[in-house]
Amino acid sequence: MKKGGFMIRVNRLNNTEFVINCELIEFIEETPDTVITLTTGKKIVVKESIDEIIDKVIKFKNNIFIYRLKE
Repeated sequence: MKKGGFMIRVNRLNNTEFVINCELIEFIEETPDTVITLTTGKKIVVKESIDEIIDKVIKFKNNIFIYRLKE
């Protein structure tokens, strides 16, 4: 898999990019900023919309599935 293939890239409100383990996402809400709450209880405010994050998670899951099929 390509670099960062097991994580999703998101941006803080100050445009700082970081990666997050999407398996730890418990829920996402827009308040109006997008807030990701992790299973650890940590909350992260990001620039991406809920739909953008969902798309990134779906792409992540598809990449894992395709990677395992190739093995």
